[in-house]
Amino acid sequence: MRQSGLSPATVWRYRKRNWLAVITIAGRHYITREGIAEFNRRAAAGEFAGTVANPSVHRASKEGGAK
Repeated sequence: MRQSGLSPATVWRYRKRNWLAVITIAGRHYITREGIAEFNRRAAAGEFAGTVANPSVHRASKEGGAK
């Protein structure tokens, strides 16, 4: 993980979402260079892109205008 520049929490989150492939050896998770390259390729292709909800914009449109 040190070579990837990702924090352990980020790697855990990406692994749980199946965004990052890891191998498990003796109960420890390791990231391969190929796994990082595959993740970077998918990220560059926009596979993980999404929208971020902004509750204040939604609330303002329901109230009929901004503050």
